[in-house]
Amino acid sequence: MRRMFLATAIATAMISTAASAFTPQELAGRTIERRAVEAAIWGIPAVNYDLMLQEMLAKTKGKVNQIVYWSRPLDWHNQTLTPNPDAIYLMAFTNTKEAGPIVIEVPPADGGSINGNIVTVWQMALEDAGPSGADQGKGGKYLVLPPGYTDAVPEGYIPLRSDTFGGYALLRSNLSSHSEADIAKSVAYAKRLKVYPLSQAASPQETVFTDAKDVIFDSTIRYDASFFESLNRIVQTEPWLSRDRVMINQLKSLGIEKGKPFKPTAAAAKHLEAGIREGREWLETAYDTGLLPFYEASRWNYAGNPELVKSAQASYNEPDAYPVDLRAVAYSYAFVGLKRMGTGQFYLISIKDKDGRDFDGAKTYRLKVPASVPVEQYWSLTAYDRQTHALIRNMKRASRSSQIADLMKNPDGSVDLFLGPKAPHGKDVNWIPTDPKRDFEVMFRFYAPTKALFDKAWVLPDIERVKK
Repeated sequence: MRRMFLATAIATAMISTAASAFTPQELAGRTIERRAVEAAIWGIPAVNYDLMLQEMLAKTKGKVNQIVYWSRPLDWHNQTLTPNPDAIYLMAFTNTKEAGPIVIEVPPADGGSINGNIVTVWQMALEDAGPSGADQGKGGKYLVLPPGYTDAVPEGYIPLRSDTFGGYALLRSNLSSHSEADIAKSVAYAKRLKVYPLSQAASPQETVFTDAKDVIFDSTIRYDASFFESLNRIVQTEPWLSRDRVMINQLKSLGIEKGKPFKPTAAAAKHLEAGIREGREWLETAYDTGLLPFYEASRWNYAGNPELVKSAQASYNEPDAYPVDLRAVAYSYAFVGLKRMGTGQFYLISIKDKDGRDFDGAKTYRLKVPASVPVEQYWSLTAYDRQTHALIRNMKRASRSSQIADLMKNPDGSVDLFLGPKAPHGKDVNWIPTDPKRDFEVMFRFYAPTKALFDKAWVLPDIERVKK
């Protein structure tokens, strides 16, 4: 009996010692840091959206339910995540909370074409637009409906039932080439787009277009306390989704609660900073080590993990899947969601050369693009800053594409592209400049890809460092 009493006393003492390993203040701080990491992983798609929205509102004259656009192919002034510098970009940030259902009217593909993607605040795809979208190039009136909308939808519209009030459409007006005439033609076609409330459908006001071509439009992810200010804006303005209700108390412990101001104490802010730094390290490690090769033993990877694509196309409503971790990594280096990945466009990314080394902006590299690239529109290679995932600052261009009329081809139809701080002799037209002080990464785009890509009958070789 005495032995049992001693054993119980020792066990109780051990539990008591373990429980007192941290003070209540230390436990509270550790809780904030842990939950800040998880909030960053869960919340990054919405924060990514908010950063783009805030840049438009703060740095341009553009407003919600209008269109902000770039009247030239994108250059480094556009610091969104891995954008395409070989198309005319337009964005329509929509909000149905006050205005009610919003119409996004896409013109028929005559004299031009649109590759469009319409998404929620969480960048979940509602629909694609243009020849590869629901209108199949015939043009269409896409109708973004508020959460819980129950009224009848008028005939002639493509209804998009959103579970958030906010959202946006990324609309790319395709280029035949980079000539001044084709750029002007693409912009003119893009201005046939219309955005207006359904309540004005009988006589809509003229759509307002705001040009952002000279604006340093920086929506790269801020891994500091401001991350949680963006997240708080989402919580205050959007309804909680059923699948995310587990985060209500998690965020409350960070000071983010619907209907209440977000005012962390100095001590809490310190823990939030520590949490977001760890979140960044987690994301960068997952990106560096977790990409999935497209070809066997290749350095070319899926830009969107197939598991994530499958779940996103199911609106994250699969009963036994919710790949929040994969989603977080994807939205740390990219934006927008595609309803039909592989129809209008497909992307491959590479962060290492053939020998497994990071891409060094001070070195020179070559990619041999084989002949007969499996696309019906165009292909392109773009270089991005490895740390920010945006276009490399202060470079005169960021990409080379099949739209470049004077791109040099080899006798067999293949194309040698070069990346580095200086163009190899006589190869300027095939050269993408890099910053010698920064690492970089690349994306290869296939617009209107064909079967040979997915059958892997056509193979894109790895990028090799040029030996001097």
